[in-house]
Amino acid sequence: MADPVVAQKSPYGTEVKAGQEYWWCACGRSAKQPFCDGSHKGTGITPMQYKADNDATVWFCGCKATAKQPMCDGSHKRV
Repeated sequence: MADPVVAQKSPYGTEVKAGQEYWWCACGRSAKQPFCDGSHKGTGITPMQYKADNDATVWFCGCKATAKQPMCDGSHKRV
């Protein structure tokens, strides 16, 4: 299995809509960050589903090192 790539050293503030599903890129290779575009194929890393409970701004991890996938936990400060 490949290691995730740091997409950016800060989170992605993203507007989400209640009831919508989002697929967070866990590998860091997607050109559509913070979401999956299929670039993980062959890495052994798979995207993670996020379903929004309400309309809100959420902070998806950009460094791919968070312990609270797919949300930022501040790990980018140590990357």
